[in-house]
Amino acid sequence: MQHVARFPNQPVRVYEGRADADADAGAGAAAGQASGEAAFGLHWNILELYRSVGAGLRSALRDEPDVVSIGVDSWAVDYALLRGGRMLGAPYNYRDERTTAGVAAVHSVVGPAELYRLNGLQHLPFNSLFQLAADRASGDLALADTVLLIPDLLGYWLTGVGVAEITNASTTGLLNPHTRGWDAELMTRLGLPAGLLPRLAEPGSSLGRLLPEVASDLGAGPGVGVTLVGSHDTASAVVAVPATDDDFAYISSGTWSLVGVELESPVVSEEGRAANFTNEGGVDGRVRYLKNVSGLWLLSESVRTWERASGTPIELAELLARASAVTAPVSVFDAADDRFITPGDMPSRIADWCREHGVAVPQNPAEFTRSILESLAVAYATTVQQAAELTGKTVSAIHIVGGGSLNELLCQLTADRTGLTVLAGPVEATAIGNILVQARAAGMVPVGSSLEALRAVVSATFRPTRYRPRGR
Repeated sequence: MQHVARFPNQPVRVYEGRADADADAGAGAAAGQASGEAAFGLHWNILELYRSVGAGLRSALRDEPDVVSIGVDSWAVDYALLRGGRMLGAPYNYRDERTTAGVAAVHSVVGPAELYRLNGLQHLPFNSLFQLAADRASGDLALADTVLLIPDLLGYWLTGVGVAEITNASTTGLLNPHTRGWDAELMTRLGLPAGLLPRLAEPGSSLGRLLPEVASDLGAGPGVGVTLVGSHDTASAVVAVPATDDDFAYISSGTWSLVGVELESPVVSEEGRAANFTNEGGVDGRVRYLKNVSGLWLLSESVRTWERASGTPIELAELLARASAVTAPVSVFDAADDRFITPGDMPSRIADWCREHGVAVPQNPAEFTRSILESLAVAYATTVQQAAELTGKTVSAIHIVGGGSLNELLCQLTADRTGLTVLAGPVEATAIGNILVQARAAGMVPVGSSLEALRAVVSATFRPTRYRPRGR
């Protein structure tokens, strides 16, 4: 696989006026702002993202003019509000603080236990239904007639067809995990308008051909279309796990770590809710039974903090080498603590957690880095064990895919903490899984090939790096 284009995609904090209880109490409450305080929102620069996608597609089509299909995947839960086909402002980033009020609004109508029985979804304060509740309180939702999740929005701009691809739709909290259909009754109870969500569509189906104007702008032939893939990036990544048996757990490791197992049907139990596991849709009707665990976001935010303080860039390879050489006892903290969700000074937050829990505070960047990676490995080990116990599934190995598969220290610590062999890679599992679903739809691999057959393609062409537990 060849890299054609890569570009940054960072949220932007935007001034949104002042929260005024007299003028717009709902908006102030939804944003978590006291009356009269300046309100800022964290948004995605979606038009720059679309421009960058277009630039990448032009490059790809120049290099490979015989391209017949495009697949779109992205992160989950975030969306755009539209009216009459037009976007109403830049989409919020899921780390925006307005979601706190959304959680309270939803739970005042449907309690956490009942909500889990209905959607089987892990409680995360930024799940789409909480964001939609915040938008309803602010009045923004009343202006919209359609909601499109981010990959569906990009697909809509490319083809003019708006749908909700089901793997990503499953992260909204509004999908019934058993029927794989929208829960209209839940939407009604939450005051979400009927018809707000588009029709659901499965990976492997055709969204449509590129709009003529788009095809001309990109230099694409008239037959190029968009094929729906696992548009939640983790769904595509799991397709490309190079497993030869089904007794594996996976960790899709990047900004977040999504740790879980693959099932044929959902497991919606009180024990699963208590452990905060989610039932997300997978390709070919599979269920991704997993937990969102904090990921390398902790390290990247820490590096940003240190670089701002020193005014000099940090060489990550050197930092990891120093972290690997740390011999002092390493403090392990709860990587799932909510204080680590929003952007900011992560080392200070980690230090605060350590002081609150009576454990040693790391003293330098190398110790903080080692503490972060050890804490992630402990979280991975706990989550894999819980997944096996909750589902009755035997786990004999762990596949780490995504950017974290390149972090040798993290992979080795995960093997050490779990006592299981870790197989790392491919790093571009999301792109590979995306392409494989397109290839199957186009007949480039046998139509009807199972998910296992697609994984066999990966395992035949990619050799993962193997990490065995030390001291066992």
